[in-house]
Amino acid sequence: MREKLYVLLCGLCFIYGAVAQAAEPSQKDWTLLVYLNGDNNLDSFGTTNLEQMETVGSTDHLNIVVQWASLQNGKTQRLLVQKSTNPSSVTSPVLQDMGVVDMGDWHTLESFIEWGAKNFPAKHYFVDVWDHGSGWHAIQIENSAVRPGHRYHPTDISWDDNSGNSITTQQLGQAIAQASQAIGQKIDIYGSDACLMGMVEVAGELRDSVSYFLGSQEVEPGAGWPYDAFLRRWTAQPDLTAAQIATALAEEYGKSYTDGSSGGSSATMAVYDLSQQDQIENAIANLKASILKLDASDLAKVTAAASSTQSFAYRDYGDLHDFVTRIGSASTRGVAPTDIEGVLTAFQNYVVSNDVTPNFNGLANGVSIWLPKNQGEFADYSSNYEAMAFEGRTGWSQALKQMYNGSSGGSVPHILFMP
Repeated sequence: MREKLYVLLCGLCFIYGAVAQAAEPSQKDWTLLVYLNGDNNLDSFGTTNLEQMETVGSTDHLNIVVQWASLQNGKTQRLLVQKSTNPSSVTSPVLQDMGVVDMGDWHTLESFIEWGAKNFPAKHYFVDVWDHGSGWHAIQIENSAVRPGHRYHPTDISWDDNSGNSITTQQLGQAIAQASQAIGQKIDIYGSDACLMGMVEVAGELRDSVSYFLGSQEVEPGAGWPYDAFLRRWTAQPDLTAAQIATALAEEYGKSYTDGSSGGSSATMAVYDLSQQDQIENAIANLKASILKLDASDLAKVTAAASSTQSFAYRDYGDLHDFVTRIGSASTRGVAPTDIEGVLTAFQNYVVSNDVTPNFNGLANGVSIWLPKNQGEFADYSSNYEAMAFEGRTGWSQALKQMYNGSSGGSVPHILFMP
C-alpha cells in the first residue's frame, strides 16, 4: 500500500512539475519595454507610434511590451504588441487595464520594467521612455491649455498632465538602477524618445545600470522615433549586438527626418557607451581644474568660446565637443593641451554613433553639457545641479562659476511650449 501511495505521489509531483515548468514564460533574446506616456498633448503621436510598432510586432526573438497611457482614453494599459494589418487602429492584446496611473511617478516606471522582465524574460532588455523631455533641469510654463489657472512645472522627462508630476533626472536614475537590481542585470539599452535628453549629465545618472544610452541633443519632432523602419531593420537581423541595435535606431531616426518618412526637420540622435562614462567624466574634471587656474584674460577667452558654442532649444545646453574644440582654438595659455585632447579622446570612445540632419553643419556632435551664458542663467539652476551625480564626480559647476563670476544677464527664457 505504501509503495503504491509512493508511486502515486511521485507521479503527481512529476505532473505538477511539468505543468509548472510549462507555465514559466519562455526566454527570448530581447524584450523592448516602451513606457509610453500620452497623458499630455503628445497623445495622438503615441497612438501613431503604436500603430507603427504593429506593422512588425513581436517575433520569436523579440517581445515588444508597452505601458500606454492615453489622455484621450483616460486609462493606462499594458500591451504585448502583435503584428497587425490594420493601419488605423491599435489592435494588440491588452494584458492589463490599469485605469488612471501616474506616469510622472518614477516608481511607476520601475514597476513596469520589473513586471515586463518577469512576464517577458529575455537575455537582453531595451527600455524606452517616451514623452516630453527637457534635459536635466526643470522649466516653468505658463500655459492655460495644460492646467488652467496654474503655473506648470514640468521637469526632465515623462510629464503627466493628470497629476502634474514628472520624473527628474535623479529619479530616472533611481528607477533604472532599482529595476536593474531587481532583474539581476544591467539594462542593455536605455533610450529617451523625448526632447533634449542627450546630455552627459543625464547619462551620468545611469552609468552603473545601463550599457548603452540613446538620446537627442535637440528637441524631437512630434512624430518621435520611426518605430516601423527601426523594427523592420532589427527583426531582419536578430543577431545584432546592443551597440548595433542602438546605432540602427539612431541611423533610422536621422534618415526619417532628412526628407524621409517623417519629412524634413532638425533632428539629432546619439548613442553613448556608458562603460566609458568614467573616462569622459575624468577628462571633464581635468578640464575644470585647468579652467580654475586661468588668469582673467584666458578666462575671458573660455567664456567667449562658451557663448559661441553650438546650443539647442535651451541655450544653456551646449555641445561638449564644439565647446572644447573652441577652447583649443582660443590660444589660451592656461588650459593644458593635454586636457583639451583628453576630453576629445574620451569623447571619441564614448560616442558610438551620432546621426544629425545636415542643418547643424557638423557642430552637433552627440553630447550636450550644461553651459549657461551668464551669471543669471548659472544662478537659476546651480543649486539643482549640485544634486547631480555628474556634478559630484566632476565639480563642473566650479568651472562655470569661475567663468561667470561677475558677469551679468537675465535668466534662461521660459519656454511656453515644448514639442
